[in-house]
Amino acid sequence: MRILEWARRPRQESLLSLAAGAVMVLSFAPFGLWPLAVVGLVAAFWLWNGHGPRRAFWLGWLFGVGLFGAGTYWLYETLVFFGNVPLPLAIAMMVALVCFLALYPALVAYLAARLAPAPDWRRELVLLPALWGFSEWFRGWFLSGFPWLSVGYSQTDSVMAGFAPVVGIYGLGFLLALSAGLILQFLRHHRRARLPAAAAFLALWLGGLGLQQLEWSQADGEPQLAALVQGNVPQERKWLPEEREPTIELYQSLSEPYWGKVDVIIWPEAALPVLYHQVRQRVLEPMTRRSQETGTEVLMGILSQDRDGQFYNNILQLDEEHRFYAKHQLVPFGEFFPVPDFVREWMRVLSMPYSDFERGGRDQPLLDIGGRPMGASICYEDAFPRVIRPPFPEAGLLVNVSNDAWFGESIAPHQHLQIARMRSIETRREMLRATNTGISAIIDHRGKVRERYEQFRTGTLVGEYQFRTGATPFVLTGNWINVPVFLGLIGWIGWRRRKG
Repeated sequence: MRILEWARRPRQESLLSLAAGAVMVLSFAPFGLWPLAVVGLVAAFWLWNGHGPRRAFWLGWLFGVGLFGAGTYWLYETLVFFGNVPLPLAIAMMVALVCFLALYPALVAYLAARLAPAPDWRRELVLLPALWGFSEWFRGWFLSGFPWLSVGYSQTDSVMAGFAPVVGIYGLGFLLALSAGLILQFLRHHRRARLPAAAAFLALWLGGLGLQQLEWSQADGEPQLAALVQGNVPQERKWLPEEREPTIELYQSLSEPYWGKVDVIIWPEAALPVLYHQVRQRVLEPMTRRSQETGTEVLMGILSQDRDGQFYNNILQLDEEHRFYAKHQLVPFGEFFPVPDFVREWMRVLSMPYSDFERGGRDQPLLDIGGRPMGASICYEDAFPRVIRPPFPEAGLLVNVSNDAWFGESIAPHQHLQIARMRSIETRREMLRATNTGISAIIDHRGKVRERYEQFRTGTLVGEYQFRTGATPFVLTGNWINVPVFLGLIGWIGWRRRKG
């Protein structure tokens, strides 16, 4: 009891809130200590109890600073070492981003204190889980969205992943917050009064285990072979003029042994440091003829420019028509700058990364492999269920091309691979993931990494993949059920509070 009393002192509460958020990062890849996700939520919810809205907001904000500060520190390396951003400006941008993202858990704590100040079952089993689930969904949408570190991603290797094909990543976040609330209810009561909370917690996690046994999709045809080319071109040299020809020759040489021996060759995002029209006749047309002669299809990431001078980030399918998928979910301050022109010009002077891309359409025709449609995505898009879900259930496969060289040797590429795994779990589709510097991988329909090519190695990952048919509940409904449920539960608590 003395420890609990000590922990509830103002200074200790603040430090523990900060630490709880930072420790939660260990539940995600590459650490994989997934129980800490629930432990972190238990600590946060307990620390928020018994406070007025202002104090709860502060503690929630500190929790967010710990979570996003420790979980996205790698943005500093991206800005300074690869973006050439001046050090003071990079620090200011990092601090501003972390402080902004921390507002989400801060508002959860604030609203919980306003609507249900008493630490009873309505607060811990209804309001806090609903607020948490809604805040993560809103964070993945507002201002184009930043869904990184949604708590459900930590569960790719736990039984709770069984819920993902049913409720998706944000519904899974709700259930993890509910688990934390059940633990608090268990700790608050004594003896027999603990039994309902313990039984509900056990039933919830056994439910995840049971749902894991369901396939939701079926194999469609025989396994096929893919060759995922990982060029491992350093980001700081990738766009230098003297690297253009060596990079083209590198990707061609890494692909050469596999013509006619695999079903598809995939190059990563913006694999060649040139625009499409600059290499169409000299490089791409001969590859198209080679593809038709050998029966090996080719997908590659490449940039293009249209007649109006607009730039696009694409996946190109080398068939007779040279079909494209243009990236829809662009990265703010990476692929487009939502700032006035005079600020953009100033960024150019400072040698900041500048490249405004045009957004691809939401309903683009599906690319295919062997005539079978697949769901294509580029880099950061695989973090957005609303971008990945529309091609299904028609699409039988996921293909993602990425360039995680921007992240250096940080934990970010491992976090990104875990995000990709969750998309396979939600849709019950296999994924072919080709990256520039790693981690390239073939992911099965349950989110398990079947084959992987480690970071900073140059070579080609060859492995089997399989198309699948069928639709999970989440594919059919998306968040059209989750969000009304979240809002309905929050509204119910608010209505009870207003009634007195």
